[in-house]
Amino acid sequence: MARSSSGSGVRYERLSTPWDPSLSLFSFAGAWAPAAASLAVGWGAWEGERLSGALLGERAGTAAMLHGPVVVTPPDSPPETAFEVAGHLVAQALEQSEADGIETVYTRPQGLDRIWVRSGFIPIPEAELPKGLRGRPGIGLFGWRGGTALWSAAGRGPVRRRSVPSR
Repeated sequence: MARSSSGSGVRYERLSTPWDPSLSLFSFAGAWAPAAASLAVGWGAWEGERLSGALLGERAGTAAMLHGPVVVTPPDSPPETAFEVAGHLVAQALEQSEADGIETVYTRPQGLDRIWVRSGFIPIPEAELPKGLRGRPGIGLFGWRGGTALWSAAGRGPVRRRSVPSR
């Protein structure tokens, strides 16, 4: 299990089964999470022994859908603390995604647009979402491909024949 630290007393680790602690955190925050059986990967942030943040992922072929991040901080913490933890979780997810052969990562924005955009995600149409990842609740869809927002659906999918005009 890989470990890292931001120097702020928060420790970051990749999650694995059992998913109960991270799913409990999602439940506590009132955030939707997929069933444990459909989860492929996750990342967590710990303050001491307490899980304070989690980001979960499902996989469908070379695509993944991220859920979260969910971050719980003490009431007297400035909002920037939660955004910093969320940003670290997203960065770790993207780094691991490339290593795992994930070509495209999807997420629902959940009001965290500044984290997604800074990480290279762009708004995309629902039609881009692979069938295996459809049906998740939320409005809006962001996508990330290889760390750049400069991508399109052009050239993907079945090759279409062009008709040649007759003379």
